[in-house]
Amino acid sequence: MAMPFDSLAAFVDALRRAGELHTIDAQVDPYLEISEITDRTVKAGGPALLFTNVRGSRFPVLTNQFGTQRRMALALGAQSLDEVANRIRALLDLKIPGSLGERLLKLASLAPLANLIPKTVSHGSCQDVVIDEPNLRDLPVLTTWPLDGGPFMTLPLVITKDPQSGAFNVGMYRIQIYDERTTGMHWQRHKQGRAHAAKWGDRIPVAIAIGSDPALTYAATAPLPPALDEFAFAGLLRGKSVKLVQCKTIDLKVPAEADFVLEGYVDNTDLRAEGPFGDHTGVYSLADLYPTFHVQCITHRKDAIYAATVVGKPPMEDAWLGKATERIFLPLLQMVVPEIVDMNLPVEGGFHNLAIISIKKSYPGQAKKVMNALWGLGHMMMLTRMLVIVDADIDVQDVRSVAWFVLNNLDAAHDVVMMPGPVDDLDHGSYTPAVGMKIGIDATRKDAAEGYTREWPPDMVMDAQTRALVDKRWKEYGLDRAFAHAKSDEWSGQGLRALERLLKTPPQE
Repeated sequence: MAMPFDSLAAFVDALRRAGELHTIDAQVDPYLEISEITDRTVKAGGPALLFTNVRGSRFPVLTNQFGTQRRMALALGAQSLDEVANRIRALLDLKIPGSLGERLLKLASLAPLANLIPKTVSHGSCQDVVIDEPNLRDLPVLTTWPLDGGPFMTLPLVITKDPQSGAFNVGMYRIQIYDERTTGMHWQRHKQGRAHAAKWGDRIPVAIAIGSDPALTYAATAPLPPALDEFAFAGLLRGKSVKLVQCKTIDLKVPAEADFVLEGYVDNTDLRAEGPFGDHTGVYSLADLYPTFHVQCITHRKDAIYAATVVGKPPMEDAWLGKATERIFLPLLQMVVPEIVDMNLPVEGGFHNLAIISIKKSYPGQAKKVMNALWGLGHMMMLTRMLVIVDADIDVQDVRSVAWFVLNNLDAAHDVVMMPGPVDDLDHGSYTPAVGMKIGIDATRKDAAEGYTREWPPDMVMDAQTRALVDKRWKEYGLDRAFAHAKSDEWSGQGLRALERLLKTPPQE
């Protein structure tokens, strides 16, 4: 089970103990400077950063908390992201146990489901300090890129409630600071927060939490179906129910251990220009009209830390939030589309521009069936611009091998599917906002049943005996010394890591 962090402060302490945190005491500017420092650190695979001396604010700033696979797994109480996925897979195992012992084990495995239910408490650290006359300028909100429309909160947990069912939603929508009491609310048309807003009408009660336990922060980014709220999902991931506390001025509950909570309302009739914003697409998303959030009260912990992320050209910190979704939601996809073997959402695709899927193919046209199934899965995959389907034996995590396989196996006239449909609001490639053309590529091997009348050529694979011989005599050839002096971009672009992968590949008959 996960070892839950009750707060961001607890996670920061864990990062410090693990040697994954670097503290910067020199004075830094929230206008561009912190962004540039963080961008360089993320791309170098560096540590989480805690800025303790931020110009214009008394609060420290934390960036890059999720910036490596190790830290992302640590945030979810695991050694790896696949370990988290295996927890989900165990809960989804619907096989009926046979013996009494198997039934007891199954019962024990279902115990984490109790953590789905959040617990309401009478007081939370998020309300240590209550500010009835709030000033958003007191917070160290970052301006991350030169053409940004202003400072933006980039890791906000936007909390709304369905006025009919009472169901909560915790979304992550960027928040542009306009002045001391108002911000933009960038909830896009496909988001659940916007659906809640439509039911409320002109005025929607909203709370924004900043700096929460890492599992809840991740959950706010996850593509959950409306029936499962993020508080419940976070409780499942962390192995402990999320504690909530009643807001001071509005009828909403918020994470009891959040660092900051902004209470107020969104006015659907008060539309203002929001943006531009340097986005994960690598370009600025342009200014557009969005409703305005009006802050009525701010509460915060005594030792509050302002959590932020820097969004920009990949790889950035959000790469590992996306990779967590890739691993955690794979078992859920496999429940619905059982022929799926593995999935890769490449960082360069921004997670909704490209998905590479391997399948265990058993009948003609199955790859196209999988495409339609995935595009029809609502929040999880409906915005994916390109789906590439390959056979089960192709390692989808090795993008270079996938590219080789696709480029060699593709007949565009038969294997490419074009499908109009919804795309992300931030997708500037579509000619019409939020609607565009999607592409599916069936790169699986074909036979006569799919109209391929020729003989499919066999793959080139060295025989096991020769591979074993070369493995045994490798040092005799002296090539270990030759490769030791090779640069990573030499040897036809293969590099030492490619060589190590080749040597570890098991022999094939």
